[in-house]
Amino acid sequence: MPVFTRLRQSSQPGTPEAGPERPEESEAAAEEAEARTEEAETRPEQAETRPEETEARPEQAETRTQGAETTGPASRLRHLRSWRTRHPRAARALHLTTTALAAVLVLGALLLPNTLPALEPVSFARIPAEAVIGAVVVLGLPRRPQLVAAVLYGLGLTALTAVNLLDMGFNEYLGRGFNAALDWDLLPDAQAYVGDTLGGGVATAAAVGAVVLVLLVAAVMVAAAIRLAGVLARHRARATKGALIAGTVWITCSALGLTLFGGPIASERAAGALRVHAQRTVESLRDEAAFVRQAKADTFGNTPPEQLLPDLRGKDVIFTFIESYGRSAVEDPAIAPGVDRTLDASTEALAKAGFHARSGWLTSATFGGSSWLGHSTTMSGLWIDNQRRYRTVTAGDHLTLTKAFKKTGAWDTVGVMPGVQKGWPEEKWYGLDKLYDSRDLRYRGPKFSWSTMPDQYALEAFQRQVHGKKRDKPLMSFVILTSSHQPWAPIPKMVGWDELGDGRVFGPIQKAGNKAADIITDTAKSQQEYGRSIQYSVTSLTQWLQRYGTDDTVLVFLGDHQPMARVSGIRASRDVPVSLVAKDPKVLEKVSDWNWTEGLKPDRDAPVWKMDSFRDRFLKAYGSTPHPSGG
Repeated sequence: MPVFTRLRQSSQPGTPEAGPERPEESEAAAEEAEARTEEAETRPEQAETRPEETEARPEQAETRTQGAETTGPASRLRHLRSWRTRHPRAARALHLTTTALAAVLVLGALLLPNTLPALEPVSFARIPAEAVIGAVVVLGLPRRPQLVAAVLYGLGLTALTAVNLLDMGFNEYLGRGFNAALDWDLLPDAQAYVGDTLGGGVATAAAVGAVVLVLLVAAVMVAAAIRLAGVLARHRARATKGALIAGTVWITCSALGLTLFGGPIASERAAGALRVHAQRTVESLRDEAAFVRQAKADTFGNTPPEQLLPDLRGKDVIFTFIESYGRSAVEDPAIAPGVDRTLDASTEALAKAGFHARSGWLTSATFGGSSWLGHSTTMSGLWIDNQRRYRTVTAGDHLTLTKAFKKTGAWDTVGVMPGVQKGWPEEKWYGLDKLYDSRDLRYRGPKFSWSTMPDQYALEAFQRQVHGKKRDKPLMSFVILTSSHQPWAPIPKMVGWDELGDGRVFGPIQKAGNKAADIITDTAKSQQEYGRSIQYSVTSLTQWLQRYGTDDTVLVFLGDHQPMARVSGIRASRDVPVSLVAKDPKVLEKVSDWNWTEGLKPDRDAPVWKMDSFRDRFLKAYGSTPHPSGG
């Protein structure tokens, strides 16, 4: 036998001559030589086993199997080959199934929409151009570059899937897509919101789950891309024909504008999504540079103190924001009936107490969240619609409306912010002499989901600790109410003003209320409870005004933004109601040319201004003289 001859000839001089070998010993030697050869092979294409190479007697396969666990990857590979040989049908079924799953994952990632309403089966009945291009690239590369390209393709699919999922979340809650240049700072705020709403354990689990999900998607997408690249390489001739046919069909459908289920058959969804995000990022970076220049220009930046707000001297002025108080609360048929009844009843009650109101609309700089953007836009006269703009302007000395009161020296200025639970450096930018946050208001009752305390209690604490005290100067107050913050469960109820105490009276109300988890995932319930929360906040504020307001009290209250898109609607406006309330008729006469509606409920056709225009309009209405600075 050839093997026997080779072995005989390899004997070294001086050694005892080997005796004749039996056939079975020769076969064992051949198997050993083959095993050594296989272990030395590293190229993946050599690892693919041909049927004639895997034929071996069952007892030999078993011998190799027994040593697989202790002799390394090569032995495990031989064990897998033997399994394929012994179970050819199962092996083929597994091969086809994993290949099909890899194709489904890749095509699904390429065609995945970025909004929940579009997440339908028909969205995936398309031919993605990126799949055809990917196949052509793989077929044109040698083995090692082909593997690198497959890994990069899988990572690209991971990034695409991540931004599409982020877009879904942002569109659902904030009514806009994710901005890769600006929105990473909002993710910690989202985690804090989940923690305050559903508990710290849930927030931590959600954060860890998100990281694990991204890593899992990356691993699966890379594996799927490598799998498909290998299949294409092994069937290069047929794959080339298939890619040519698919490319021809895609070009034909694109040129003819052919559609299926209301959408184009020829899709470039993935490339389009990445292009949109890239453009959005570039535009955001350019916008930042322009905003820095804009923030330096101020119509009233050099106005002398004595020429600021002369027509409000001696008045106690209160600016109050009601969380998520948007146009939908007043006009959406599913929400408005209860809110409108409250506004009408409150208008009538205030009139009996001698107060009168005018109301209009402001278009907020934010939607569904990020309330601080609405606050800062209204007070600064600058359009602050993202976190980077907010950081830029609050780091400077741009004149806010609240700071204008402080600059005159004629008012004491305070902030009341029950939603602030730690140090808040922006109080200096707002021009506040003193800030009363959640730790200063002496509340001992339960939290109501995200809100640290009911609005009624916050206003009563404001009265006890600030507004009701005698002082040498009138007071300018900046108050942020939080009871209408999502998820609108549980919601406080009004109690007797003399029964508020330290807030523990709200304990049974909080326990009897709805659970956040039962409301936040149900659109109809969210709308209903959102409306109830606005009714509660408006009632708390107007009753406080009736109870503690004086002839010199001037109240401006407005919403910071619309509720999240799932409640207000994907295409809802960004408008919020704004009302000016006073007893002194001269205060309302100053804004008679605003053409606002009488009462607390603005008419549908009442004037709509951008929120950043309010500061200058208010300053001019009450006698301030422009003296520009910067620019």
